[in-house]
Amino acid sequence: MHTALRFLTRIGGGALGWLQAWGRLLTFGARALVETFTPAVYNSATRSVVLKQIYFTAWQILPGFLLFAALLSYVIIQIVVTTARDFGLSEFALEVSVRVVVLETLPLLTVLFVALRSGAAINTEVALMNINNEIRALEDVGVDPMRFEFTPRVIGGAISVYALTLLSCILALILAYIAVYGFQPWSLSDFSRVIAKIFTPTAFLTLTVKSLLFGLAVTLIPIRAGLEAPRMLFFAPIAVLRGMVRLFFVIMFIEVASLALVYM
Repeated sequence: MHTALRFLTRIGGGALGWLQAWGRLLTFGARALVETFTPAVYNSATRSVVLKQIYFTAWQILPGFLLFAALLSYVIIQIVVTTARDFGLSEFALEVSVRVVVLETLPLLTVLFVALRSGAAINTEVALMNINNEIRALEDVGVDPMRFEFTPRVIGGAISVYALTLLSCILALILAYIAVYGFQPWSLSDFSRVIAKIFTPTAFLTLTVKSLLFGLAVTLIPIRAGLEAPRMLFFAPIAVLRGMVRLFFVIMFIEVASLALVYM
């Protein structure tokens, strides 16, 4: 009886802690969004942090990321086109390629790429700032860390993910046209007709919102996880691991929700 009670108490405590952690994350995200739309936030100091975040998150990785995205996109497009031709469904090859690569694969690839490179770095940096009492020092001198440190990173991260997604999708559309029509310019009218059929207002809005949510998640969750790190140095890797697991869960949730919205 006592063993069962201890087990239920442990399960209940774990569930409560899990809910509290997600509640703190949602509260932190709501505050960051409010700060984002506050004009007073945008001064020279915060703009500098935003630009630095965009530089380290998007600009530094741009050539390598676009090269990888182009290679992956072209391989997937060729597989889809070849398979469609083998089954006598060539007229659907372009539409299927664009739906698979542009609407689904590239946004997910972009956020995973940024999460592995920048999300973990942001998580580690904030955790070390918290452990070394740098955040408390900022508060002691009257500097709001949310306004001058965290919100600019969130803004820069969202812009970076959206920009990388947009560039990779444009590149994939060019590759899809080449794979299906070759280098003949007189097929642009057919290409435009198919693209207009795919990118309905709902599909375009879903892609935009999904990319922005990915960008918010890839900065908000690592920052919040870093702030929750106990002030002992050996807890920093644990905070990073927890943050990345939460980030992966949220990314998959957003992806599944967008698929359900578009195709169900």
